[in-house]
Amino acid sequence: MVARQEICAWRPPVAGVVEVFHARFTEHAYPMHVHDAWTLLIVDDGAVRYDLDRHEHGTPGDTVSLLPPQVPHNGSPATPDGFRKRVLYLDMTQLDESFIGPAVDGPDLVDPLLRSRVGQLHAALAHRGDELEAESRLALIGERLRGHLRPAAASGAPLATAATAATGGTGRGVAHDLRDLLDERLADGVTLDEAARLVHAHPSHLVRAFSGTFGIPPHQYVMSRRVDRARRLLLAGLTAGEVASATGFYDQSHLTRHFKRVVGIAPGRYARTSRAVS
Repeated sequence: MVARQEICAWRPPVAGVVEVFHARFTEHAYPMHVHDAWTLLIVDDGAVRYDLDRHEHGTPGDTVSLLPPQVPHNGSPATPDGFRKRVLYLDMTQLDESFIGPAVDGPDLVDPLLRSRVGQLHAALAHRGDELEAESRLALIGERLRGHLRPAAASGAPLATAATAATGGTGRGVAHDLRDLLDERLADGVTLDEAARLVHAHPSHLVRAFSGTFGIPPHQYVMSRRVDRARRLLLAGLTAGEVASATGFYDQSHLTRHFKRVVGIAPGRYARTSRAVS
């Protein structure tokens, strides 16, 4: 078999994510090395074997592997056809040094929900303009990782009941406060960290409170509101490019992708059909 490698890497504009790395290797073996960031790894095809702290590990099935910073590890194919992997390198704002020891003791996590969320985060990071979705998914991933490594500190903050998480100790609730903020900043956007500071809630609690109260995650709410506004502007005669700029989408392709997901057709076709009917 001819040795083969395919690599794609980028740094997304999402706080906490140092690098996204996708690779396919048939024969490449990593020597012992260290990173200054957390390595969150899923393998889509094949399997990887690696040594961490002088113990052998592997990535079979639906495993999610979390390799801690500053701890040497290597890696090589564990199957004849090599492996295809997706990696997120996360900085210390996501998991602090106190989690390094537990990660060394148990780096391979069999958790289908966590794996699904990591895959969804990769998909969000692949598109500019979906930063709020990526931040929201990252917050929930961080929460679940902390739950695996240290159950008593799963949230990274004092534990709260569903009721207090939804209300934040206030009469109206952080979910409604966040909705007001998202509506106010619909075109300009707001990061999850900034929203958490403004409404005084932990980011992961904020995502859960909003989703639990309104039945839709914050990023999906924002995109649906933007699409709704885009429909009105298209009917008013603006071009798709003008509409994308006016409604907070990163560019016209970003608008088109979300518009088709919600409405079922592309913005330009929607506008032409509407004018023909009128």
